[in-house]
Amino acid sequence: MFKLNDIELLEYIKEDMPYFDLTTTLQDMSDKQSRMQIFTREDIVVACSEEAARVAMLLGCEIYSMLPSKTIAKQGDMLLEFGGSYENVQSAWRSAQLILEYSCKIATYAYEMKQEISSVNPHCELLVTRKHFPFAKRFCIKSIMCGGAMPHRLGLSETVLFFAHHRKVYANDEAFYKALSEIKIKAIEKKIVVEPKDLDDAMALMKYGADVLQMDKTSLQILKEITTYRDKYYPYVKILGAGGIDKENVKEFVATGIDGVVTSRIYFCGMADMGSQLKMID
Repeated sequence: MFKLNDIELLEYIKEDMPYFDLTTTLQDMSDKQSRMQIFTREDIVVACSEEAARVAMLLGCEIYSMLPSKTIAKQGDMLLEFGGSYENVQSAWRSAQLILEYSCKIATYAYEMKQEISSVNPHCELLVTRKHFPFAKRFCIKSIMCGGAMPHRLGLSETVLFFAHHRKVYANDEAFYKALSEIKIKAIEKKIVVEPKDLDDAMALMKYGADVLQMDKTSLQILKEITTYRDKYYPYVKILGAGGIDKENVKEFVATGIDGVVTSRIYFCGMADMGSQLKMID
């Protein structure tokens, strides 16, 4: 699992504390020592605890304990404990806890959605879109992966995915179908993914060499028809379900026979309920 680097974390710290912590500076208690404990008030999957701990370290604190990413934590478990001067601990507290509150909620939702998928088809994948928070891509990607999901597309340079807008440069559907064979030659190491317009288009795309079909906002009935047709004639083609899929309805989509679920819902599930406790050291 990758880690966010110090340059990224220092920029994050700088946003919250561009100069100094005015509140603790006014208290003038730099000679005091303290410890901070961050705990969860709900069952979660831990994510980005390494980054939260590193933020505390970069602010001059010492780490006493930390639950690593991917750990299943129960209500009341302590995720991170760090200590040092009172000013440093206070400066690190909220920034570290905020990382955990967002990342753990994302990871937990991904984990729970993956469990729902696996209960129907353990070979169906959970894929999360590029609709992450702007300027927080690496943080969001690590969080979903801690929960067992995979990124759908890491970026435009990585994958080939044709939407309806890409097809407007062709005279008609037949011209686009013909172009696919040429595109496959150019992108010999890549799979060609296309978002079909309807059932007939999906069938034609299989015939003309699309490797993956991404079915956006498609009814369960049509998805079932597409996977049935695929299984009979083009078993090597993969089918993805996308659009409006979340933890509550994902089982219905997986039951149609699709190979993967594409969702953005994971990024917008809120924040984990966490608490903290400051202890002064004599």
